[in-house]
Formats: sequence, C-alpha cells, structure tokens
Amino acid sequence: MNGAQPTAALILAAGLLATQAFGAAEIFVAPQGADANKGTRSAPLRTLSAARDRARMQAGKEPVTVIVADGVYYLAEPLTFTPADSGAPDTPVVYRSENEGGAVLSGGARLELRWTTYQDGILQASTPEGIAIDQLFVNGVRRHMARYPNHDATKTTSAYQGFAKDAFAKQRAAGWADPTGGYIHAMHRSRWGGYHYRITGKKPSGEVTYEGGWQNNRRMGMHEEHRMVENIFEELDAPGEWFHDATNRILYYMPIDGESPEESVVEVVRLPRVIDIRGSLEEPVHNITLEGFVVRHAARTFMQTDEPLLRSDWAIHRGGALLVTGGEDIIIRDMEFDQLGGNAIFFNNYNRRVRVQGCHIHDVGASGVCFVGDADAVRNPLFEYRQKNDLQRIDRTPGPQSENYPADGVVEDCLIHGIGRVERQPAGVQISMSRAIAVRDTSIYDCARAGINIGDGCWGGHLIERCDVFDTVLETHDHGSFNSWGRDRYWRSDRSVTQEAVDADPNLPFLDAAETTVIRNSRWRCDHGWDIDLDDGSSNYDIYNNLMLNGGLKLREGFRRRAWNNITVNNGFHPHVWFDQSQDEVFSNIFMAGHRGAQTPAENAQGKRIDANLFFVTDARTVDRYARFGWDVDSIVANPRFIDPSSGDFRVAEGSPAREVGFRNFPMDQFGVKKSSLRSIARTPEIPPLKPGDGHESRGRRRPKAADAEFFWLGAKLHGLKGEEYSAFGTRKADGGVALVEAPESSLAAAVGLKTNDLIQAVNGAATPGIAQFLGAVAESGPSPLLVQIVRDQQPVEVAVSPSVKIDFETSDNVDELAVPTTSSLSVTAAKATSNSPLRSLTDGNVADSYGPVFPNGENGGAYKINLGKVQDVKAIRAWSHNKHGRRGAQRLTLYGSTLSRDPGWNVADRERFTPIASVDTTRLPRSEFEMSGVAAGAGSSLGAFRWVVWRVYPVTNSEENTAFQELAVEIGK
Repeated sequence: MNGAQPTAALILAAGLLATQAFGAAEIFVAPQGADANKGTRSAPLRTLSAARDRARMQAGKEPVTVIVADGVYYLAEPLTFTPADSGAPDTPVVYRSENEGGAVLSGGARLELRWTTYQDGILQASTPEGIAIDQLFVNGVRRHMARYPNHDATKTTSAYQGFAKDAFAKQRAAGWADPTGGYIHAMHRSRWGGYHYRITGKKPSGEVTYEGGWQNNRRMGMHEEHRMVENIFEELDAPGEWFHDATNRILYYMPIDGESPEESVVEVVRLPRVIDIRGSLEEPVHNITLEGFVVRHAARTFMQTDEPLLRSDWAIHRGGALLVTGGEDIIIRDMEFDQLGGNAIFFNNYNRRVRVQGCHIHDVGASGVCFVGDADAVRNPLFEYRQKNDLQRIDRTPGPQSENYPADGVVEDCLIHGIGRVERQPAGVQISMSRAIAVRDTSIYDCARAGINIGDGCWGGHLIERCDVFDTVLETHDHGSFNSWGRDRYWRSDRSVTQEAVDADPNLPFLDAAETTVIRNSRWRCDHGWDIDLDDGSSNYDIYNNLMLNGGLKLREGFRRRAWNNITVNNGFHPHVWFDQSQDEVFSNIFMAGHRGAQTPAENAQGKRIDANLFFVTDARTVDRYARFGWDVDSIVANPRFIDPSSGDFRVAEGSPAREVGFRNFPMDQFGVKKSSLRSIARTPEIPPLKPGDGHESRGRRRPKAADAEFFWLGAKLHGLKGEEYSAFGTRKADGGVALVEAPESSLAAAVGLKTNDLIQAVNGAATPGIAQFLGAVAESGPSPLLVQIVRDQQPVEVAVSPSVKIDFETSDNVDELAVPTTSSLSVTAAKATSNSPLRSLTDGNVADSYGPVFPNGENGGAYKINLGKVQDVKAIRAWSHNKHGRRGAQRLTLYGSTLSRDPGWNVADRERFTPIASVDTTRLPRSEFEMSGVAAGAGSSLGAFRWVVWRVYPVTNSEENTAFQELAVEIGK
C-alpha cells in the first residue's frame, strides 16, 4: 500500500499539468465525469471533492479555477475546505458554476420509489435501509410533515400558518398510537420567537411527554394557543402531507391534486451542512471564492438551536448550509441558497473580510446570513436575561479580549426573503459579537422576525445602508424590521444600578459598543412592530436618511443615539424608558405623529436634544406637549410638501417648511438590491396613503374635552397601557396591566413595597389588564389583604398588601340597604353646568330614581366640590348613584383634597392646590338599581386633612354618558 501512494500522486500531478497546458490551472467538473479523469474540459472530474483535492496541489502557488458544469450534485458529505485549500491575494482559488445557477449542490438525495395505494388517498412506498427523512421535496417543492392543524399558506401572519390550543392536548393525543419522534412547535408566550420540542411518548394517563424548549433565550413558556404538532402519522390528512415510518421503512404521502408521484422527482434531505470552510484564528482558510452555485436541501437544525447569545432573546445553532469558521477573504458571489432547513450562511468566530455578494437567499428554515463571534472574546459576558454584572468589579478595558470574532464582513447586493420557515427567532442578517459588518444594497422581506438584527453592542462599527426591509415580524411580536439589543456588560435590568454606575463613569456604555453603528439611506416597513427598534441598552448609533413607512422609530434605554433627517410615515418617535443624561439627539426629522413615550421624557431622562423636527399632524399643539422638558422648542407643525408620496417619493419640494428645521432630501430610488437579475424579481413594500396624525399618543383615540383622566391608588399615580407601551415593560399586549408611573417614597404604595414603574397585572389571581379591572378588583376585596402580581424590571414579583385605605362598594335594588346619609348643610358646586336636578340635591339625604345633577354626555372631566368650612381630618368620602335606564349607575372618578383657605378652583393637576386622595372605577362591577362607592381609611387613620373635597368624574358608557349621582358625603374623623 505504501508503494501505491507515490504512483497516485504522480497521476494526479500529471492530470493537473495537462490541464494547465490547456488553461492555466483550470479544473473541470461535470455530472458525467469521472474522478479518475484528468479534470480537463473534455475529461472532467465527477465530484467537487476530487476537484478540491487536485486544486489543493497548486493552491496559493498560482490562480486556480474549478469550473463546474450544470447539473445536480448530491453530496454524501459536506464539501470541506481547510487551510491547505487556501489561495493567496494574487493567486486566488475560485470554484465557479459554469453558468450562474446551473450547478446545484444538494445536501439531499433523490429517491427512486415504487408507489402503491395505502388508504384515504394516501400512497406508500418502501425506502432504502438506514435513511432518515427530515424533509421531503416533490418536483423541487417542500412538502409538509403530517401535522395538526394543517398548513394554510394564505395565513402568512398566523403562527406556523395554522395553530391550535389543543395541538397536543390529552384528548387530541388519544388518537395517536405512538407519537414518539413527533415535534411540538410553539410560540413564546409573549410571541418573542418560538420553541421546539421532540415528543418522547405518552404517559399511561395519556399526556404527551416531550423534551426541548431551549431555542429561545427568554424561557418563559409556550404560548397558550399558538401551537402546532408535526410528524404524527394519524395527522396525515391533507394533500401534500407525508410521514416516514423509519422503523418499517415506509414513506406515506398524500399527493396534491394533479400530481403523479410515479413521474415526479422525489428528494429527501440528509446533510445539515453542504459546504464547510474549516479554519481557525491561528490557521485560517483564505482567498477562496465560491461563485454561481445553487445550494439546496440542508436538514433542519431547530433541535440544535441551543446556545444563548449575550442576554438577547436569541439562541443560536452555530451551523448553516454554508459554514465558515476561521475565514479570511472568502467571497460568496452570485449564489442561490434555496429551501434550507436551518441557517443559510454562517460566519462563525474568527472571520475577516468575508463577503456575500449578489446572492439570492430564500425559503430558509432559520436565518439568512449570520455573523457570530466567540463569547470568550467578550469581557464579562452574561447569557440569561436575569443575570447581572457587579458593576464595581467588571473589567473596564474597552473592546474584546481576543480576535476570535467576525470583522470587516460585507453582505451586499443580495435578495433575502422567506426567512424563518421553520424557526421563529431568525433574521435576514444576524450580527452578534462582531465588529464592522456592512449590509448594503440588499432587499429583505417575508421574515418571521427581524430583517436585520444586531444582538449586542459588541463591538459596533456596523454599517447598514441602501437596504429595503419590509414585511417583517410576520408571526411574532414586539420587534422591528431592524432590531437591536445592547445588554452589554454595563447593562442591568434594574436600571437604577446601571444609572448610578454610568453617572460615575459616563464611558461605561461604550466599553463594548466602542464604535458607532450607522443606519442610513434605507427604507423600512414593519406592520407588526417598529420600523427601527433599538431595544434594551442599544448604544452608540447614528440613524439618518431613512424612510420609515409604518412603525416609526423606537429608542429604548441606551446612550448616545443620534437620529436626524429621517421620515416616519403615519407614525413618529417612540422614546421608551430612557436613562438620565443619555446624550440622545433627535432632530431635523419629519414625523407624522406626536411622540409616543413610555416613561419618557422625565425630569432627568430628557436626552441631549429633541428639537427642530417637523410634525405633519392636524393639531398645532403637538410641539408643546413636552415643552416643559425642553423638547421641540424650535420644532414646527406644517405640511412638508412631499413630491410624490403615492409613488414612494417622499422628497420635499422646493420651499418646503421642512428645510426650516434642517431637513435635506435624500435619494428615494436607491433602496434595495441593484443586481439586475435579482432586482427584476424583488418585491418592494406597499406605500401607504398619508394619514397625518392628530399629534396625540395613540392613533384613533378620541381626544378628551378636558385634560386626560388621572387615577390614583395608595398615593401612586396609575396608567393603563395603550398602543405599544407594553414593550417598555417586557410584557404581552394581550396581558396589559396598570403601571405605577409615580409612587413617591412618601406614598402608602411605597410603604407596602411597591415602586415607580411597577406594572400590576393581577390582584388575588384576577387579571387586571386595565385601570377599571384593577380598581374593580380592589373594590371587590374590601378590607381584605391583597396579593398583587406585578412585573418589575421585566420580571414577575408578588407583593402582599394590607391597604390602610379601602375602596367601598355596595349595590342594591333597595336604596334603604345602602345607609344613605342624612341631610347635610354642606354646599356643592360644579365645575361646569349640570342639568336635571339642582346641585343642592346632592346633600339632601335623598337617593331617588332620577338623573340627579348630571353632566352632559361627552363631558370628560366634570367635577363636584364640597367646602368643609375648615381643614378637618377626613375619614371617608362616598357617593351614591342611580342606574338610570340601566346605564348611569357606575362610578368612575378621582378624589382630590385641598387645604387652602380660599376656593382652590378646578385645576386639580396643580399639586400646590390639590392632593390626589384616591380613585374609584366600578364600570366593570355588577350593577343594581342603586350604588354606593367611595374610599375609607382604616381604623386609627385618615385620608388626610382637607377643607375642600373634589369629585372629578368621567363618563361611564361607550356613548360617554355620565353618572346619575344622587348624594355626596364626607365623613369627618372623630
């Protein structure tokens, strides 16, 4: 055997020399070739691995080109390149399809099957021994495993294109003989991506057993409804579905209408990886170009998606149909990546100057292109969201601690779509633990999650430009066409600790986000989130010359974000929970809605400059909304005079008032892929008709005729979530909640352990999605202790509360059962005119079947006032009402007190004149003919000392009818 080796080497060398004589290191491959051939055009090789071995002999010495003829090349193992296959800058190694798209590299195999009839329209065929079928393709189209519920391609934004609450319920599983080997796919409970599980069997009691759920870094459990099962034989009931019985080697398939399986090309998937470029930091693979190939049929890898990424919501599988580890100057050009089960292209750990150019990436199970570095290169890395660094002990050396990460990579002139066909936490381009990655001139759409995602601040310097990204976040929630996180070493979920550390060392946020990331000259549209979403901690960004078509711009907590010269169509700016002294700047933009803040701005959280913007809205007062914080002092409300918005041209005309705030036009015809063959098939986003907002926080919301309603509990100001505010608390929109936007240290709320920005989601186990439900639950509990379920710093917490102030609530059809007060000499005044009964009837000791002195329909914020004559301790405040015509008995009000010696007027928002006492809302509680509601202090305490008491009341029906109050009473402490 030893003697045969030199002979083989001589044969290979002779073949290569013969090829050089005709074409200077050209090696040819064709389906009809043979690996014993010389590798010439007339005597080509058959396999790429043989061509690689021959190219290796000259690699780095002179240019080598491997030319691959049209055809399908089914690979038995990945085509692997090592450092020995490297070229050099002046002698590159090129592997090229002779005709672009002609040579197909497949990780699958073609099956020759003999079909027979099984039953109910299902065919069956024996399969080769030892074959495992992950995916099935018929005539090049992927077919679905037998599943429940069935796949409906028209449900593009529905989870898994069909979901069911009972997907693997005991009752459903009762019809399954043995579901072992099946899969459960379920969305995250907050729809932040998804989970996957392998079914391991059934318990004797009938419940399904399974393993998995590690594919999402926020492990909070399955969504209660968005679930699907597949690979269950008994669920094979729809055309295009299949099931493989591996034990008995039988493939079952239900053909689609008009399909003849006997005459069809049937392919299955074998390999999770088709091409593997395998180098390292110490010994990279370099100067190799892959050009013109189609890469198809790679296995699904969702059960290997188990590595968490730096406290982002992601877990990752370090693999792809094309995996590059330790690459330098690797070029992937003019290739197509089609119908792959996992990631298409993955740049793993050390990579430098790698390039993906002119590629078409589509119908991919996970992400399109991933750049992911080594966590060991990160200083003080943390992985699970709840983990926290001790900021007094972290390494304060800027930047990475090794070079084992991608840098200076490029994705350009590509078309990427159909992303996340299997997994639901993908991106068209994913960047994590990398530096200076550029994504340019690329169209990305039809994505289950983000189009472009930057998972952390390590280490910045990225460039996103001239991209067209839309139809994203299709099946998920609370995300953006562009999304980022920055939960770097400085960031903690308990924001106050981070704030204190950054106050002491303002450079802290930039230890990892050391270089500025730029997003510019791009077009974005997200109909299920934000167009551009900079989430937790994202810092050091410049965002300019962007056209945002639907979701607007969101900047959550972070530092030094500058956004200017952007246009947000039919939306605006969303500042969420900013840090103090964040140094953020937002200027010279065109917004079509007022700012929609969540806990921002605040006294210290005001940024550096939010000004000189143009608001294209209908309410001129929009610019004044946050004036007290110094925002928009020089902003204007005007029509920017777009040139041709219906055609997507949002440049402004000469003389536009937008120029007064510094806005400058930018090109509207340079978004997305430029390569002609790709641009001709690329979709573009729908351009929405212009709908200038009213300048208020929530579109479609009726503007009150008075200032917004205020509600309080235990001295804390309440706020019901609306619009996209739920995102600021890390919760689901469906769950809602009531936020304590102000809980002063002196308040009773603080005394029982509640804090500002706590989000109350339940009381004694009863959900409280809004203020009415919350105050109703408190009223129903009476004097009993409360168990309050809250979200604090995006984590669930329970607080036991024994309130010293209770909400009184009684109803009866018999007024005598409600302890009506006796006639009082106290006088009642009203802020605005009432009708029907006189105001004196509110203290006459009589609860009648009447409207009482009622405010007109639509009067939002009427008020009644009682003068106690002098400052006195108040024990209880109550009101009685009549459910006139079955609609006016509920009470929705806030109580205020004043100690002034003279009449304090009606501006209850003036804290120098009025003190909020408590709020009542009984609109969600049972109704009777009569009602008594109010608040009362516990034994030995009072509601406070006041001379004046005000009931500020609000409508209680959808048609804005006000309560039919009959009596008002104040109980003075003894």
